Amino acid sequence: MTTKQLCTDYLNALNEGDLNAVRAMFAADGTVVSPLYGERPAHDFYADLFADTRQSVTTLLNVFDTSESSNAVALHFRYDWTLADGTPASFECVDVFELNDTRDSFTKLTIIYDNAPLREDFNRLKTG
Repeated sequence: MTTKQLCTDYLNALNEGDLNAVRAMFAADGTVVSPLYGERPAHDFYADLFADTRQSVTTLLNVFDTSESSNAVALHFRYDWTLADGTPASFECVDVFELNDTRDSFTKLTIIYDNAPLREDFNRLKTG
């Protein structure tokens, strides 16, 4: 599997809310660093994200692959996220993935975006 295919499969699984597919793309000890959720084991992060999500639609804008110098790839995409309570949140973000040595699974994801516009809605969702 190519790195580009792994990234495309990731966005498709995110859009479909396919928890098992996303988890399978991460190493067992993989981690996610998120502006809203903090640093978490990847398997826990996605369970919480999907529980907080009614719908996800991603639009890929760019792929930055540094395969010649490191095991990292970054996806720049538009994320149209509908929270579980129906509140829409749309923003551009960059997901920076660290890959295992064979570049066929993720070991770490750092998510980068400005969460200020949706922080209030997210906090309301989490506190009820």
